Amino acid sequence: MTEAPSRRADTRARIIDAAARLLQEDGPAAVTTRGVAEAAGVQAPAIYRLFGDKDGLLEAVAEHVMATHVFAKAAIVRAASEDEVDPLDDLRAGWQTQIEFGVANPALFRLFSDPDRVLRSPAARSGRRVLESRVHRVAESGRLRVSERRAVDLIQAAGIGTIQTLLATPPEDRDPALAETMFEAVLRQILVDAPGGTAGGSTATAVAFRAIAPGLTALTEGERRLLTEWLDRVIAGG
Repeated sequence: MTEAPSRRADTRARIIDAAARLLQEDGPAAVTTRGVAEAAGVQAPAIYRLFGDKDGLLEAVAEHVMATHVFAKAAIVRAASEDEVDPLDDLRAGWQTQIEFGVANPALFRLFSDPDRVLRSPAARSGRRVLESRVHRVAESGRLRVSERRAVDLIQAAGIGTIQTLLATPPEDRDPALAETMFEAVLRQILVDAPGGTAGGSTATAVAFRAIAPGLTALTEGERRLLTEWLDRVIAGG
């Protein structure tokens, strides 16, 4: 009774791995039912049975690759927290990793640039949570002068735009400093101590307090909710 599900899972994994290789090497056009079946060593009907059609297969491939990438990033964030790596250094490293991944995997990046796909993707949601964890550590350090959500949105938007710009430019014409320059521009908007940043000191204190407020167990749950509501209003006003 357990062999059939096991074989099915093995076949599914082989198909996804084969399709991922074709996608990365030759783009979405290479991910044909026939090509994937030959690369995976299966019959074409198996693809229709497991994924429905080519679009279903592409969805599964994108989700698998992104989930693997996000899992690795999450492990790095946990290690950075445990080793007390400077939160800003960790955030910068995460930015660079994401830019490099997007540029190295243009087909996958374009698949995940579809807002509808992102909304229903567990891997995309997990990826955002990784970024939220990094930003949360910056907030706890007292250096964030905007809300955590706004910081995450700004970083994510800047990252997507940077990757799109680089992919739309011939490799020989790309600005090697573009990603770093964009990251510094974002930092000037979200950090108190970013180069050129002079405002937001009191707001940064409120943001830092907001970051730790949910863990103040000396307060009741209702008191914590009220406190975070007050702090959210202070941050929004700042």
